[in-house]
Amino acid sequence: MNTAAQSTRRRLRLLSANIQAGSSTRRYSDYVTRSWSHALPAGRKHFALDAIARMASGHDIVGLQEADPGSLRSGFTNQTHYLAERAGFDYWSHQPNRSVGGVASSANGLLSRLRPVDVTDHPLPGRIPGRGVLMARFGAGDDGLVVAVAHLSLGTNSRRSQLAFIAELLHEHPNAVLMGDFNCRADMPEMGLLYQRTRLQPPSCEVHTFPAWKPDRAIDHILVTDALQCDGMCAHPAAASDHLALSVQLDVPEQALLAA
Repeated sequence: MNTAAQSTRRRLRLLSANIQAGSSTRRYSDYVTRSWSHALPAGRKHFALDAIARMASGHDIVGLQEADPGSLRSGFTNQTHYLAERAGFDYWSHQPNRSVGGVASSANGLLSRLRPVDVTDHPLPGRIPGRGVLMARFGAGDDGLVVAVAHLSLGTNSRRSQLAFIAELLHEHPNAVLMGDFNCRADMPEMGLLYQRTRLQPPSCEVHTFPAWKPDRAIDHILVTDALQCDGMCAHPAAASDHLALSVQLDVPEQALLAA
């Protein structure tokens, strides 16, 4: 391996955002009074998506959760594709995970300015199906940069089995990122599966992202392996959703971004 290439690093800006299909939630009562927005295309979802696109445009790789892949509630708009076009990303991919009778669907999404070598998606285990992890590789071999986007379950037992599954996917990769809505804090016991079985590290600081209107819980995370260097982790209003978005600056070895 070329030592010079190994020592040269490239700074990337990463963003993770649960966008709640463009629906706005500003208080707990909205889950009841605005429940129609989770099934109907009415409202200002395109305005919210445009604001999310402006936020995403300042980043190199974006992971999305709860992006509608094209059901009634989104006006049959693939929201990942819409955001890619609005924010000027050349590469995008999505992983539909759950559909409720064609009325409401949900997907993980990936937007990237770098061309992935390959993209794979995996359904996650759990008591209730409909969760998944989307993985993109940006360099050749096991040393290539791998970025995974996941949305985990609310239940502890399901999360434990999902984290064990993700750990198997990532355990051989020294340059890996796992981002998404984990629905739990980074110090919960089930999260230890990641730290024990992969080189992913607990975050150096706790950033509260939920609920968006008064954040007091850190349940959205961007975890990186010890071979990578990150700083500047912070939360951003997502213009919609009940979560704040989370961003970080990541220094990646150039070698990890080189295709074969």
